Amino acid sequence: MTTEKFKEQLEKELEVLETELKSVGRRNPSNPNDWEAVPQDTDIAIDPNETADAIEGFEENTAILKQLEIRYNEVKNALKKIEDGNYGKCEVDGEPIEPQRLEANPAASTCEKHMK
Repeated sequence: MTTEKFKEQLEKELEVLETELKSVGRRNPSNPNDWEAVPQDTDIAIDPNETADAIEGFEENTAILKQLEIRYNEVKNALKKIEDGNYGKCEVDGEPIEPQRLEANPAASTCEKHMK
């Protein structure tokens, strides 16, 4: 697989991730590189059960957003490496990342030897 093919895959994944992030959060107005969960639309002053449901929904959005944001940043980092000409090199030792690893995860930043 060529770097161009990985770039296409990563760009598509980035679009999907951004759509998913927008469904549970928004960009932090104070830091546009950060995302924050948004509460569900509910008039929480009316019913204590609705308040509890809203809080639970917000907590779920926060957990989902955290995982999506991690992957979003991994994909953005991989695209930056393609742009800089450093894609496919292990961040630990600079050796090439195995092609099968990149095919399984185009945003991989380490070789199999240095996987987390």
